[in-house]
Amino acid sequence: MTDVTVGDIVDALEAAYPPALAESWDQVGLICGDPDAKVTKVAFALDCTQEVAEHAVASGAQMLVVHHPLLLRGVHSVAANTPKGKVIHTLLAGGCALFAAHTNADSARPGVSDKLAELVGITPGRPIKPVLLGAMDHWGVHVPCSAAADLKRALFAAGAGQIGNYRECAFSVEGTGEFIPVEGANPTDGAVGKHYTGDEIRVEFVAKAGDRRRIVEKLRAHHPYEEPAFDVVQMEDTQDLNTATGLGRIGELEEPMTLREFTQQVANALPETAWGVRAAGDPEQIVRTVAVSSGAGDSFLADVAKLGVDVYVTSDLRHHPVDEHLRAGGPAVIDTAHWASEFPWTEQAESIVAPLGVDTEILRIRTDPWTISAHPE
Repeated sequence: MTDVTVGDIVDALEAAYPPALAESWDQVGLICGDPDAKVTKVAFALDCTQEVAEHAVASGAQMLVVHHPLLLRGVHSVAANTPKGKVIHTLLAGGCALFAAHTNADSARPGVSDKLAELVGITPGRPIKPVLLGAMDHWGVHVPCSAAADLKRALFAAGAGQIGNYRECAFSVEGTGEFIPVEGANPTDGAVGKHYTGDEIRVEFVAKAGDRRRIVEKLRAHHPYEEPAFDVVQMEDTQDLNTATGLGRIGELEEPMTLREFTQQVANALPETAWGVRAAGDPEQIVRTVAVSSGAGDSFLADVAKLGVDVYVTSDLRHHPVDEHLRAGGPAVIDTAHWASEFPWTEQAESIVAPLGVDTEILRIRTDPWTISAHPE
Protein backbone atom coordinates (compact mmCIF):
# COMPACT_ATOMS: atom_id res chain seq x y z
CA MET A 1 0.00 0.00 0.00
CA THR A 2 1.31 3.44 -0.93
CA ASP A 3 1.76 6.09 1.75
CA VAL A 4 -1.40 8.19 1.92
CA THR A 5 -1.77 11.18 4.24
CA VAL A 6 -4.68 13.11 5.67
CA GLY A 7 -3.71 15.88 3.27
CA ASP A 8 -4.01 13.50 0.31
CA ILE A 9 -7.55 12.58 1.38
CA VAL A 10 -8.42 16.24 1.83
CA ASP A 11 -7.10 17.05 -1.66
CA ALA A 12 -9.20 14.30 -3.25
CA LEU A 13 -12.38 15.32 -1.43
CA GLU A 14 -11.91 19.04 -2.11
CA ALA A 15 -11.30 18.32 -5.79
CA ALA A 16 -14.70 16.61 -5.86
CA TYR A 17 -16.37 19.09 -3.50
CA PRO A 18 -14.65 22.47 -4.07
CA PRO A 19 -14.74 24.59 -0.89
CA ALA A 20 -15.62 27.60 -3.07
CA LEU A 21 -19.07 26.03 -3.60
CA ALA A 22 -19.87 26.24 0.12
CA GLU A 23 -22.44 28.78 1.29
CA SER A 24 -20.96 31.86 2.96
CA TRP A 25 -22.16 30.80 6.45
CA ASP A 26 -20.76 27.27 6.20
CA GLN A 27 -17.60 25.80 7.77
CA VAL A 28 -16.13 23.02 5.64
CA GLY A 29 -12.80 21.23 5.38
CA LEU A 30 -10.40 19.66 7.87
CA ILE A 31 -11.72 20.19 11.41
CA CYS A 32 -8.97 18.45 13.38
CA GLY A 33 -5.95 16.30 12.62
CA ASP A 34 -2.49 16.60 11.10
CA PRO A 35 -2.45 16.88 7.28
CA ASP A 36 0.89 15.00 7.26
CA ALA A 37 -0.39 12.04 9.31
CA LYS A 38 -0.47 8.68 7.53
CA VAL A 39 -3.83 7.11 6.72
CA THR A 40 -4.58 3.45 6.06
CA LYS A 41 -8.34 3.56 6.76
CA VAL A 42 -11.07 6.18 6.34
CA ALA A 43 -14.53 6.00 7.92
CA PHE A 44 -17.65 7.81 6.69
CA ALA A 45 -20.78 9.04 8.48
CA LEU A 46 -23.34 11.82 8.17
CA ASP A 47 -22.76 13.33 11.63
CA CYS A 48 -19.86 13.17 14.05
CA THR A 49 -21.68 12.29 17.24
CA GLN A 50 -19.87 10.84 20.24
CA GLU A 51 -21.02 7.35 19.23
CA VAL A 52 -19.74 7.85 15.69
CA ALA A 53 -16.38 9.16 16.93
CA GLU A 54 -15.94 6.16 19.23
CA HIS A 55 -16.82 3.74 16.43
CA ALA A 56 -14.43 5.44 14.02
CA VAL A 57 -11.57 5.07 16.48
CA ALA A 58 -12.54 1.50 17.35
CA SER A 59 -12.62 0.60 13.64
CA GLY A 60 -8.98 1.63 13.30
CA ALA A 61 -9.69 4.63 11.06
CA GLN A 62 -7.17 7.46 11.01
CA MET A 63 -9.70 9.78 9.36
CA LEU A 64 -13.46 10.32 9.61
CA VAL A 65 -15.34 12.06 6.78
CA VAL A 66 -18.77 13.53 7.58
CA HIS A 67 -21.32 15.80 5.94
CA HIS A 68 -22.38 18.00 8.85
CA PRO A 69 -19.60 20.18 10.33
CA LEU A 70 -19.06 19.52 14.03
CA LEU A 71 -18.11 23.16 14.73
CA LEU A 72 -20.60 24.94 12.46
CA ARG A 73 -21.63 27.35 15.21
CA GLY A 74 -19.10 29.28 17.26
CA VAL A 75 -17.74 27.60 20.37
CA HIS A 76 -15.50 29.04 23.08
CA SER A 77 -14.14 25.77 24.41
CA VAL A 78 -13.36 22.27 23.22
CA ALA A 79 -12.61 21.03 26.71
CA ALA A 80 -13.20 17.31 27.15
CA ASN A 81 -16.12 17.98 29.54
CA THR A 82 -18.13 19.73 26.80
CA PRO A 83 -20.13 17.66 24.26
CA LYS A 84 -18.23 18.81 21.17
CA GLY A 85 -14.95 18.95 23.03
CA LYS A 86 -15.38 15.34 24.10
CA VAL A 87 -15.80 14.34 20.45
CA ILE A 88 -12.64 16.20 19.46
CA HIS A 89 -10.63 14.66 22.32
CA THR A 90 -11.91 11.18 21.44
CA LEU A 91 -10.78 11.56 17.84
CA LEU A 92 -7.41 13.12 18.60
CA ALA A 93 -6.61 10.64 21.36
CA GLY A 94 -7.47 7.85 18.90
CA GLY A 95 -5.34 9.34 16.12
CA CYS A 96 -8.33 10.08 13.91
CA ALA A 97 -8.67 13.29 11.85
CA LEU A 98 -12.09 14.80 11.08
CA PHE A 99 -13.18 16.32 7.75
CA ALA A 100 -16.54 17.80 6.69
CA ALA A 101 -17.96 18.40 3.21
CA HIS A 102 -21.28 20.19 3.68
CA THR A 103 -22.92 22.70 1.31
CA ASN A 104 -19.98 22.33 -1.06
CA ALA A 105 -20.94 18.65 -1.35
CA ASP A 106 -24.59 19.70 -1.81
CA SER A 107 -23.73 21.92 -4.79
CA ALA A 108 -21.04 19.74 -6.40
CA ARG A 109 -21.70 17.51 -9.43
CA PRO A 110 -22.15 14.80 -8.47
CA GLY A 111 -23.21 15.81 -4.98
CA VAL A 112 -25.63 14.99 -2.18
CA SER A 113 -28.78 15.94 -4.11
CA ASP A 114 -27.62 13.96 -7.17
CA LYS A 115 -27.57 10.84 -5.00
CA LEU A 116 -31.02 11.65 -3.59
CA ALA A 117 -32.40 12.28 -7.08
CA GLU A 118 -31.13 8.94 -8.36
CA LEU A 119 -32.57 7.09 -5.38
CA VAL A 120 -36.07 8.51 -5.78
CA GLY A 121 -36.08 7.66 -9.48
CA ILE A 122 -35.10 10.73 -11.51
CA THR A 123 -32.05 11.60 -13.59
CA PRO A 124 -30.67 14.73 -11.88
CA GLY A 125 -30.82 17.78 -14.12
CA ARG A 126 -30.59 21.50 -13.40
CA PRO A 127 -30.19 22.73 -9.82
CA ILE A 128 -32.94 24.60 -8.00
CA LYS A 129 -30.42 27.28 -7.02
CA PRO A 130 -27.38 27.42 -9.31
CA VAL A 131 -24.07 28.09 -7.54
CA LEU A 132 -21.65 28.80 -10.35
CA LEU A 133 -17.93 28.94 -9.62
CA GLY A 134 -17.32 30.91 -12.80
CA ALA A 135 -20.12 33.45 -12.29
CA MET A 136 -19.00 37.06 -12.71
CA ASP A 137 -20.31 40.36 -11.38
CA HIS A 138 -20.19 43.72 -13.15
CA TRP A 139 -19.56 46.59 -10.72
CA GLY A 140 -19.95 50.35 -10.91
CA VAL A 141 -18.54 52.46 -8.06
CA HIS A 142 -18.82 56.25 -7.72
CA VAL A 143 -15.93 57.92 -5.86
CA PRO A 144 -14.47 61.44 -5.56
CA CYS A 145 -11.65 61.94 -8.04
CA SER A 146 -9.08 62.49 -5.28
CA ALA A 147 -9.84 59.10 -3.69
CA ALA A 148 -10.19 56.98 -6.85
CA ALA A 149 -6.61 55.70 -7.06
CA ASP A 150 -6.49 54.51 -3.43
CA LEU A 151 -9.90 52.85 -3.68
CA LYS A 152 -9.00 51.02 -6.89
CA ARG A 153 -5.82 49.65 -5.29
CA ALA A 154 -7.86 48.23 -2.39
CA LEU A 155 -10.48 46.71 -4.70
CA PHE A 156 -7.88 45.18 -7.01
CA ALA A 157 -6.18 43.62 -3.96
CA ALA A 158 -9.56 42.03 -3.05
CA GLY A 159 -9.82 40.33 -6.45
CA ALA A 160 -11.54 42.96 -8.59
CA GLY A 161 -10.55 43.58 -12.19
CA GLN A 162 -9.19 40.15 -13.13
CA ILE A 163 -9.88 39.03 -16.71
CA GLY A 164 -7.96 36.01 -17.95
CA ASN A 165 -4.25 36.82 -17.85
CA TYR A 166 -4.90 40.51 -17.16
CA ARG A 167 -5.09 42.24 -13.79
CA GLU A 168 -6.34 45.61 -12.52
CA CYS A 169 -8.75 45.93 -15.44
CA ALA A 170 -11.19 48.83 -15.10
CA PHE A 171 -13.01 51.53 -17.03
CA SER A 172 -13.44 55.01 -15.56
CA VAL A 173 -15.59 57.94 -16.63
CA GLU A 174 -15.76 61.36 -15.01
CA GLY A 175 -18.99 63.02 -13.98
CA THR A 176 -20.71 65.10 -11.31
CA GLY A 177 -22.05 63.65 -8.09
CA GLU A 178 -24.71 65.41 -6.04
CA PHE A 179 -26.57 64.88 -2.79
CA ILE A 180 -28.09 66.58 0.26
CA PRO A 181 -26.87 65.25 3.64
CA VAL A 182 -29.81 65.17 6.09
CA GLU A 183 -29.93 65.20 9.89
CA GLY A 184 -27.76 62.39 11.29
CA ALA A 185 -25.35 62.35 8.37
CA ASN A 186 -21.62 62.88 8.80
CA PRO A 187 -20.59 63.94 5.28
CA THR A 188 -16.99 63.84 4.14
CA ASP A 189 -17.86 66.53 1.60
CA GLY A 190 -20.66 69.08 1.88
CA ALA A 191 -22.75 70.10 4.87
CA VAL A 192 -25.97 68.85 6.49
CA GLY A 193 -29.02 70.40 4.87
CA LYS A 194 -27.19 71.84 1.88
CA HIS A 195 -27.15 70.57 -1.70
CA TYR A 196 -23.64 69.47 -2.71
CA THR A 197 -22.12 68.82 -6.11
CA GLY A 198 -18.61 67.60 -6.78
CA ASP A 199 -16.42 65.92 -9.37
CA GLU A 200 -16.58 62.15 -9.19
CA ILE A 201 -15.37 59.16 -11.17
CA ARG A 202 -17.45 56.07 -11.93
CA VAL A 203 -15.15 53.06 -11.89
CA GLU A 204 -16.43 49.92 -13.63
CA PHE A 205 -14.86 46.48 -13.34
CA VAL A 206 -15.69 42.79 -13.21
CA ALA A 207 -15.07 40.33 -10.38
CA LYS A 208 -15.95 36.77 -9.44
CA ALA A 209 -19.38 36.53 -7.85
CA GLY A 210 -17.82 34.50 -5.04
CA ASP A 211 -15.67 37.52 -4.15
CA ARG A 212 -18.64 39.86 -3.79
CA ARG A 213 -18.76 39.96 0.01
CA ARG A 214 -15.01 40.57 0.31
CA ILE A 215 -15.11 43.36 -2.27
CA VAL A 216 -18.05 45.06 -0.54
CA GLU A 217 -16.13 44.98 2.74
CA LYS A 218 -13.05 46.52 1.11
CA LEU A 219 -15.15 49.11 -0.70
CA ARG A 220 -16.83 50.29 2.49
CA ALA A 221 -13.55 50.29 4.40
CA HIS A 222 -11.63 52.37 1.84
CA HIS A 223 -14.29 54.63 0.35
CA PRO A 224 -14.17 58.14 1.83
CA TYR A 225 -17.98 58.44 2.05
CA GLU A 226 -20.01 56.88 4.87
CA GLU A 227 -22.63 55.82 2.27
CA PRO A 228 -20.73 54.90 -0.92
CA ALA A 229 -22.77 54.67 -4.12
CA PHE A 230 -22.22 51.44 -6.06
CA ASP A 231 -24.13 48.86 -8.04
CA VAL A 232 -23.50 45.15 -8.70
CA VAL A 233 -25.10 43.09 -11.48
CA GLN A 234 -24.42 39.38 -11.93
CA MET A 235 -23.56 38.73 -15.55
CA GLU A 236 -25.44 36.12 -17.55
CA ASP A 237 -23.73 32.73 -17.50
CA THR A 238 -23.82 30.57 -20.61
CA GLN A 239 -23.19 27.28 -18.78
CA ASP A 240 -25.69 24.49 -19.43
CA LEU A 241 -27.84 24.50 -16.29
CA ASN A 242 -28.51 20.76 -16.64
CA THR A 243 -24.88 20.16 -15.67
CA ALA A 244 -24.37 23.26 -13.52
CA THR A 245 -23.37 23.10 -9.88
CA GLY A 246 -25.86 24.31 -7.30
CA LEU A 247 -28.34 23.33 -4.59
CA GLY A 248 -31.15 20.87 -5.30
CA ARG A 249 -31.93 19.00 -8.53
CA ILE A 250 -34.86 18.75 -10.96
CA GLY A 251 -35.65 15.75 -13.11
CA GLU A 252 -38.32 13.58 -14.72
CA LEU A 253 -39.70 10.19 -13.74
CA GLU A 254 -39.45 7.53 -16.42
CA GLU A 255 -43.06 6.54 -15.77
CA PRO A 256 -45.63 8.97 -14.30
CA MET A 257 -47.35 7.81 -11.12
CA THR A 258 -49.67 9.14 -8.45
CA LEU A 259 -48.36 11.16 -5.52
CA ARG A 260 -49.39 8.27 -3.27
CA GLU A 261 -47.31 5.82 -5.32
CA PHE A 262 -44.35 8.17 -5.57
CA THR A 263 -44.35 8.82 -1.82
CA GLN A 264 -44.09 5.06 -1.27
CA GLN A 265 -41.29 4.87 -3.86
CA VAL A 266 -39.36 7.52 -1.91
CA ALA A 267 -39.92 5.65 1.35
CA ASN A 268 -38.72 2.41 -0.22
CA ALA A 269 -35.58 4.06 -1.58
CA LEU A 270 -34.32 5.86 1.53
CA PRO A 271 -32.91 4.45 4.78
CA GLU A 272 -35.71 3.71 7.22
CA THR A 273 -36.28 6.04 10.17
CA ALA A 274 -38.87 6.35 12.92
CA TRP A 275 -40.03 9.57 11.26
CA GLY A 276 -40.84 7.81 8.00
CA VAL A 277 -41.96 9.77 4.94
CA ARG A 278 -45.03 12.02 4.68
CA ALA A 279 -46.57 14.01 1.85
CA ALA A 280 -48.84 17.03 1.41
CA GLY A 281 -51.06 17.26 -1.66
CA ASP A 282 -53.70 15.31 -3.57
CA PRO A 283 -52.77 11.61 -3.17
CA GLU A 284 -54.13 10.85 -6.66
CA GLN A 285 -52.31 13.69 -8.41
CA ILE A 286 -50.09 12.49 -11.27
CA VAL A 287 -46.38 13.12 -10.73
CA ARG A 288 -43.94 13.55 -13.63
CA THR A 289 -41.48 16.33 -12.82
CA VAL A 290 -39.70 16.18 -9.47
CA ALA A 291 -37.51 18.61 -7.55
CA VAL A 292 -35.33 17.36 -4.70
CA SER A 293 -33.17 19.08 -2.13
CA SER A 294 -31.31 17.02 0.46
CA GLY A 295 -31.53 18.19 4.05
CA ALA A 296 -33.58 21.17 5.24
CA GLY A 297 -35.18 22.65 2.12
CA ASP A 298 -38.12 24.84 3.06
CA SER A 299 -36.17 27.92 1.95
CA PHE A 300 -36.67 26.70 -1.64
CA LEU A 301 -40.47 26.41 -1.50
CA ALA A 302 -40.93 29.71 -3.35
CA ASP A 303 -38.33 28.68 -5.94
CA VAL A 304 -39.86 25.31 -6.77
CA ALA A 305 -43.30 26.93 -7.05
CA LYS A 306 -41.97 28.83 -10.09
CA LEU A 307 -40.29 25.85 -11.78
CA GLY A 308 -43.32 23.90 -12.96
CA VAL A 309 -42.55 20.75 -10.97
CA ASP A 310 -45.25 18.38 -9.72
CA VAL A 311 -43.67 17.53 -6.37
CA TYR A 312 -40.81 18.69 -4.19
CA VAL A 313 -38.88 16.16 -2.04
CA THR A 314 -36.91 17.55 0.90
CA SER A 315 -36.68 17.45 4.71
CA ASP A 316 -37.50 19.37 7.88
CA LEU A 317 -40.67 20.96 6.53
CA ARG A 318 -42.84 23.01 8.89
CA HIS A 319 -46.61 23.42 9.16
CA HIS A 320 -47.10 27.10 8.24
CA PRO A 321 -44.65 27.34 5.33
CA VAL A 322 -46.11 24.19 3.73
CA ASP A 323 -49.71 25.29 4.33
CA GLU A 324 -49.09 28.70 2.78
CA HIS A 325 -47.13 27.13 -0.08
CA LEU A 326 -50.01 24.80 -1.00
CA ARG A 327 -52.69 27.49 -0.63
CA ALA A 328 -50.67 29.67 -3.01
CA GLY A 329 -50.84 26.91 -5.63
CA GLY A 330 -47.38 25.41 -5.09
CA PRO A 331 -46.58 21.80 -6.00
CA ALA A 332 -47.07 18.86 -3.66
CA VAL A 333 -44.30 18.24 -1.15
CA ILE A 334 -42.78 15.11 0.33
CA ASP A 335 -41.08 15.44 3.70
CA THR A 336 -38.37 12.92 4.61
CA ALA A 337 -36.13 12.64 7.65
CA HIS A 338 -33.10 14.90 7.26
CA TRP A 339 -30.71 12.04 8.01
CA ALA A 340 -32.41 9.72 5.53
CA SER A 341 -32.16 12.18 2.64
CA GLU A 342 -28.42 12.72 3.15
CA PHE A 343 -26.93 9.52 4.57
CA PRO A 344 -26.75 7.79 1.14
CA TRP A 345 -24.16 10.44 0.19
CA THR A 346 -21.61 8.54 2.31
CA GLU A 347 -21.41 5.94 -0.48
CA GLN A 348 -20.54 8.68 -2.96
CA ALA A 349 -17.83 10.12 -0.68
CA GLU A 350 -16.42 6.64 -0.11
CA SER A 351 -16.13 6.13 -3.88
CA ILE A 352 -13.91 9.24 -4.09
CA VAL A 353 -11.49 8.07 -1.40
CA ALA A 354 -11.31 4.32 -2.11
CA PRO A 355 -9.19 4.69 -5.30
CA LEU A 356 -6.38 6.18 -3.20
CA GLY A 357 -5.65 2.67 -1.93
CA VAL A 358 -6.88 3.02 1.67
CA ASP A 359 -9.40 0.84 3.45
CA THR A 360 -12.84 2.42 3.80
CA GLU A 361 -15.88 1.79 5.99
CA ILE A 362 -19.27 3.47 6.14
CA LEU A 363 -20.42 3.69 9.76
CA ARG A 364 -24.08 2.73 9.47
CA ILE A 365 -25.11 4.42 12.70
CA ARG A 366 -28.50 6.13 12.50
CA THR A 367 -27.82 9.62 13.82
CA ASP A 368 -31.38 10.74 13.09
CA PRO A 369 -32.46 12.17 16.49
CA TRP A 370 -36.04 10.87 16.28
CA THR A 371 -36.46 7.42 17.80
CA ILE A 372 -40.23 6.90 18.20
CA SER A 373 -43.25 7.45 15.95
CA ALA A 374 -46.62 6.79 17.61
CA HIS A 375 -50.10 6.46 16.11
CA PRO A 376 -53.47 5.94 17.88
CA GLU A 377 -54.15 2.31 18.66
